[in-house]
Order: sequence, then structure tokens, then C-alpha cells
Amino acid sequence: MTFKGRHVLVTGAGRDTGRKLALAFAGRGAHVLVTARTLAAAQQTAELIQAAGGAATAAVLDLSDPASIEQLPVDHLDVLVNSGARYLDGAPTAADIGDTIAGAATGTVLLTERLLPLLRASNQPDIVNLISAAGEPGQHRSDAHPAFYAAKHAQAGYAEILSERLRPEGIRVISLFPPDFVQDGPRVAGAELTGDSVVDCVLFAVGQPRDCFIRAFYFEQRAPQP
Repeated sequence: MTFKGRHVLVTGAGRDTGRKLALAFAGRGAHVLVTARTLAAAQQTAELIQAAGGAATAAVLDLSDPASIEQLPVDHLDVLVNSGARYLDGAPTAADIGDTIAGAATGTVLLTERLLPLLRASNQPDIVNLISAAGEPGQHRSDAHPAFYAAKHAQAGYAEILSERLRPEGIRVISLFPPDFVQDGPRVAGAELTGDSVVDCVLFAVGQPRDCFIRAFYFEQRAPQP
């Protein structure tokens, strides 16, 4: 599978799954715009890509800040990966709640809307949304704070209508609804879902021929342990 010649923007790419996604796309030939809330985090991922022989540019992007979205330097795009989102649990402050909803919900919408003209100019346009099982209707299996559920339901609703409206233009909107997962671990039956497996699902969907439209991935929870 190759993405040579494609320009990919990954949000939340300064660590964890976002970093894995940036490295995976770059390792298959894409030029990756690595974005994170701090330039240091974005640059660290970009340097890992460059050290492996890949092409990457680092940029600051705070999804909770509309001005940061508007100022993001990007002039060509084939794949937008909306993976940046703040997880929330415990007893958060009002500021934590506002930041979570602003980043995952409002930020995803504003960024995607801003970049749609660039995606329309591409001959291989894809929008990938890493949502969460918390965004599935009637799903209660995550221990996340209700505000995280609210943010992910908003994100899922936006992706659903966007997929319907952009399909006639040939823009694929691909959403993933993984349960809470670990970054690393054994990739065997009965184990927790890993970030590497989530990344492989993204690569698989984006790598399909243009007549193949994979709208969503839903995941089973790990089987109960005896």
C-alpha cells in the first residue's frame, strides 16, 4: 500500500495514535502535515518521520481555538485525519469541559469546513474521523466523562451528514468508533484493541480504490475475561 504523492494532514499528531498515524502515512510515501497544540510536539513527530526518510512539516494547531485553525498553513490536501481530541474523565473543571467540547466538536467542524476547498481540488480526497464508541447511539461502555460523550456525539453527527452530502462529489468520509484502547499491546484475540490496529483500519480504508466507500468502522469490546 502506497500513498506516494498524497498530502495528508493529521491532527493531534504530537503523541499516541496521532503520531502513529503520521508515521504510518509518511512511511508509505505521503507528505504529512504534522499538527499538535505545541510546536515542540509537532516537530518531534516530524523529526521522527524525517529520520526514517519520510517527508513531513510541523505546524501548531489548537482545535479549541478558531484563530489557530484559521492560521494553519496549508495549501494542498488529499487526506484530512481528524484524530486530535482530548479525552476526559474523573471530575473535570468547567474549563476542561469547555476545552474538550470545543476541540472535538467545534474544532473538527471548523477545520474540516476550512479545508473542504482543498479537498475538492484533490482527485483522491478523504476525510477520516477518529471518533469513539462514546459517539455511538445508546453506547455506555466507556468510563469517560459525559462531556466527552457529548463531544463525540457531535462529531459523529457532523461526520454522518457530511458523508451523505459529499459522497456525490467523490469525497469519502470515513469514521471510526473504537472503544477505549491501549497504545501498545499484544494484537491477539481477547486482548485490548491497540492503537496500531486502529491505524491499520485507517490505512486500509484510505488505501481502497475510489469505488470502495467504507463509511464507518465499529468495534466489538474485548470479550469478558474469566
